[in-house]
Amino acid sequence: MNNNLVVYYEERANEYDKIYEKPERQSDLLALTEILQRTFTDKDVTELACGTGFWTQVIAKVAKSVNASDINEAVVDIAKDKEYEKNNVTFEVADMFNYSLAPADSLFSGFIWSHIKKQELDKFIDIIHSFVKPGGMVVFIDNNFVEGSNRPVVKVDEYGNTYQDRILENGSKYSIIKNFPTDQLFFKLLKEKGERIKFVSLKYYWVVCYQRK
Repeated sequence: MNNNLVVYYEERANEYDKIYEKPERQSDLLALTEILQRTFTDKDVTELACGTGFWTQVIAKVAKSVNASDINEAVVDIAKDKEYEKNNVTFEVADMFNYSLAPADSLFSGFIWSHIKKQELDKFIDIIHSFVKPGGMVVFIDNNFVEGSNRPVVKVDEYGNTYQDRILENGSKYSIIKNFPTDQLFFKLLKEKGERIKFVSLKYYWVVCYQRK
């Protein structure tokens, strides 16, 4: 079973957006859309791990500009083919852990936090903050665990990281790290690095917004 996240998302690229078609998640998706559009109206936004551009489209409708990137060319190609009525989006294929980019006023990253090992979260936040000016807004969104709507957790390692088995439409199988953080974890990790921290937990998703110190 493959545990390479980059390969997993490359193979999943053409089926990824189907996750947003689940009927039970539509109310949460509308709530997330409202939060993101309220936060990023008229802002220049850096988006990391943009994936297939689902949230890029949402943000681009109200933002001044969006600079979106992802390590995986397959998903970036899908994102590029979507419509952006304001023509205010640029895309790059880039690894956020080896990426040189001038700090922006605002940053968004969706569904990356859950794939970061717990023992590496401090380093991850420092890397994220290198892309944001002091006082800039940072927003993350990701999944809550809801039994029956999420794949079951099949393994917990010595650091408390949780893993799921994923099977794609082509039959390939992957073991994927997928953590489900609590609000207490965010306040612990961000108390020295962020301010005005706001954590919202919906049924299927969570969102955290704060200003970088």
